[in-house]
Amino acid sequence: MSEVETTPVVRAHGVRAVEVKVFADAEQVPLLRSFAADIAMRLDFDLDAIEDLRMAVDEACSLLVRAAVPGSALACGFEPGEQVITVRVGVDAAGPTPPSADAMGWQILTTLAQGVTERVEPAGGGHRVTIELTSGPAGIDSP
Repeated sequence: MSEVETTPVVRAHGVRAVEVKVFADAEQVPLLRSFAADIAMRLDFDLDAIEDLRMAVDEACSLLVRAAVPGSALACGFEPGEQVITVRVGVDAAGPTPPSADAMGWQILTTLAQGVTERVEPAGGGHRVTIELTSGPAGIDSP
């Protein structure tokens, strides 16, 4: 399962908001890293900012894949803005453990992104775990 949706509204630098859904499996994470890098390039991020975003998306997705209910989908939304991109990654999980419980993974993620938040909400007898991060070129503050 791979699914891509774009919004009809064109954002900064001609880039649309995109949501990608893939199986919550480690083999799918490189696809999402590639989406992140491509969008960052289109937003004219410098090479360091592109790599930081790529690695942050990798870490966020990896944290969530480990928590995912078998057979569930990993949804990753990319919202481009002026000099910043917001990425929301979510998955259905059996337990309410937040991603920040993995101290090393969370430290890596918060170092790579300009801003990171997490949410755990009850959903259909389980939980929906979401990570939202913002990233952009050095010296640009996230909204």
